Amino acid sequence: MKITLTQFQTLDGVVQAPGGPEEDTSDGFAHGGWSVPYADDDFGRFVAEVFGRVDAFLLGRRTYEIFAGYWPRMTDPADPVASRLNALPKYVASRTLTTADWEGTRVIGRDDLVADVTALKARPGRELQVHGSAGLARGLLAHDLVDTVHLLTFPVALGSGKRLFAGGGLPTAFRLTGTRTTSEGVVIASYDREGRPVYGSY
Repeated sequence: MKITLTQFQTLDGVVQAPGGPEEDTSDGFAHGGWSVPYADDDFGRFVAEVFGRVDAFLLGRRTYEIFAGYWPRMTDPADPVASRLNALPKYVASRTLTTADWEGTRVIGRDDLVADVTALKARPGRELQVHGSAGLARGLLAHDLVDTVHLLTFPVALGSGKRLFAGGGLPTAFRLTGTRTTSEGVVIASYDREGRPVYGSY
C-alpha cells in the first residue's frame, strides 16, 4: 500500500484544529474550526474521491480520538466517509494509548513506529490514508514514508498555530500531480514524493 496524507492548512501554514473550536486548544490556540465556512460541494466531491481509494487508515492519537468520538455514530451506508471509517482497518500510532474500542482498530508504534508503518506499507492494497494527524505526519515525512500529499489550502491566515512543515524537516522534493480550486476558494494540490531536492543557481 502507498501512504497518502490529506492535510488542511491555512495560507500561513497552520494545520491545528481545522474542524472545531475544541478540537485542539493546546498552546492557547483559539481559532479552531477555521475550515468549516469553506465547505461546499466541490470540497465534498474531493473528500468522497479520496475515501473511495482507501483500504486502511493510519491516524495519530488525537485525530483518532476525535474521529472515534463521532464517526461510529454515523451509520448511513451511503456516507463515503463514515462507511469506510467504520468498516476498514484503523491503525493508531501511540505509545500511551491503552484502549482503542472503535471496531477494527489496532494500536501500533509502541516500540518502533517506523518498522510498524514500513510493515503496513508492504501489505497488498491501494492506500493507507493519513488524515490530519500533523505530529504523526511530520514523523512519517521525516522518514520518507509518505508517498502522496493532498494539501488543501484555505483562504484564511491565523498568525499562530501548529504547522505541518515546521523547522527541522527532511529536505524533500515533490511533483505536482493535480490541482483544483473549490467554489469557496480552497486550493487542492496533490503531490507525489520525488526524493531529495535538486539545487542550482540563477
